[in-house]
Amino acid sequence: MARLRWIILLFLAAACGQSSNTTLVFGRGGDSVGLDPALETDGESFKVADNIYDTLVRFADESTSLEPSLAESWTVSGDRLTWTFKLRAGVTFHDGTAFNADAVVFSLGRQFKAAHPFHKVQGAYQYWNSMSMSEIVKDVRAVDDLNVEIQLFRPNAPFLSNLAMNFSAIVSPTAVRKHGDDYARNPVGTGPFKFSDWVKDDRIVLVRNPDYWDGAPTVERLVFRSIPENSVRLIALSQGAVHGMDNLVPDFVSNISGNAKLKLLKQPGMNVGYLAMNMDKQPFHVLKVRRAINHAINKQAMVDNLYQGMAQPAVNPIPPTMWSYHEGIVGYHYDPALAKRLLAEAGYPNGFKTTLWAMPVPRPYMPQPLKIAQAIQADLQAVGIEAEIVTYEWGTYLDKVQRGQHDMALLGWTGDNGDPDNFLYVLLDKSATAFPANNIAFYRSEELHKVLVDAQLEIDTANRTNLYRRAQEIVHQDAPWVPLVHATQTAAFSSSVSGFKLHPTGSKYFHRVRLNAN
Repeated sequence: MARLRWIILLFLAAACGQSSNTTLVFGRGGDSVGLDPALETDGESFKVADNIYDTLVRFADESTSLEPSLAESWTVSGDRLTWTFKLRAGVTFHDGTAFNADAVVFSLGRQFKAAHPFHKVQGAYQYWNSMSMSEIVKDVRAVDDLNVEIQLFRPNAPFLSNLAMNFSAIVSPTAVRKHGDDYARNPVGTGPFKFSDWVKDDRIVLVRNPDYWDGAPTVERLVFRSIPENSVRLIALSQGAVHGMDNLVPDFVSNISGNAKLKLLKQPGMNVGYLAMNMDKQPFHVLKVRRAINHAINKQAMVDNLYQGMAQPAVNPIPPTMWSYHEGIVGYHYDPALAKRLLAEAGYPNGFKTTLWAMPVPRPYMPQPLKIAQAIQADLQAVGIEAEIVTYEWGTYLDKVQRGQHDMALLGWTGDNGDPDNFLYVLLDKSATAFPANNIAFYRSEELHKVLVDAQLEIDTANRTNLYRRAQEIVHQDAPWVPLVHATQTAAFSSSVSGFKLHPTGSKYFHRVRLNAN
């Protein structure tokens, strides 16, 4: 308790030094891993990067509809293999470098051209590869200073939506050349805010870009403050030390709703929280074991007790809000007796010992991961499975599960572009098992792979819908996951904040946010 008071006092002291209408502080559950959009895969990194960078096309304020951004317009050839983008004139990066076609070629080219001088900088291009962009993009070239041509190997239905995602953001070539491996901590984009300062596990500070092509923000400073403890984050919001927070614990909702100085935002989440079973580890290579674990976990109790109704039990890997969701699939119902019988049939009549990895930080799909792990642990124990809970610092956790070091692991996903491909291909295709793996079940299905690639090639939405429904049937049959929940997306802000809108992708855009005097 003394430590809790001390932390709160520190936040309040910091808040006292901030002008009431020029600095907006957003409290979040963890720090960013890095700020190079081509390398990062975690939501805490995206929250910051979304305000530093622009992409060629972008999502609308409250949907995944596409609109122009750094590209004013675009055309596609009849065979859908050549995309030409007309770039916005007069845009500059935060370091003064001119934005042009060469910058686009540099930013995208470094992710797939082995001969690019910065292709091997710092890490793997996980999103580029997990979205199969290396198999899709043949070349990127500058037609002239303000026109870029992207040539594809094959048509790809979600291609344009992929260009609105964080990994497709355009970076300053000058800054990458200057900082090299340290670029992820010295980001330079064309976005509404410029990077200023980063104190690890404490805060990242951005400042207004007065020359932003789409109008300068009204907020002069934007601070992302790391506050892992949920209760401390809420107290900091209530006391004015921060102006907003996300990943709300359901217990907080009534407190926020009853406080006239605060406002609650919520909408159905385009997400899934899941338990992945590592099929490269015994006994999870056995189908009956995976199905037994699905039957052993009481998802409805989890939703009732730990989400208090702010979620729904998951059946499929994609959320019900997404087109092509398969309503005809009946989920694995909670049945401990059946789970025990399946374990016995699989050769484990007395169960087995294993590990259950839990995230150390709250996520949009799982605001209380440790409590979720404890609930799963108890359910598994009831059918004879002894699961030891394991956790690590957030960056280390991601690295280890992406390397397949876990037995079972909790993780989740918030959709990036509104397309089922972004869930099914990215998280469950066999190509996503290479390090750094997004397919942390290490599930490799040739049948699923063919269906998902066919869906990428298909342009007709009705045909794509049928293919994705077939994909969901395959995944349900093979049970590499326990799909746990689809959580309601929530955020809370001081009543002095206006203009913030929840986005289906979970992105936090502060360009048009205003901080008013109380």
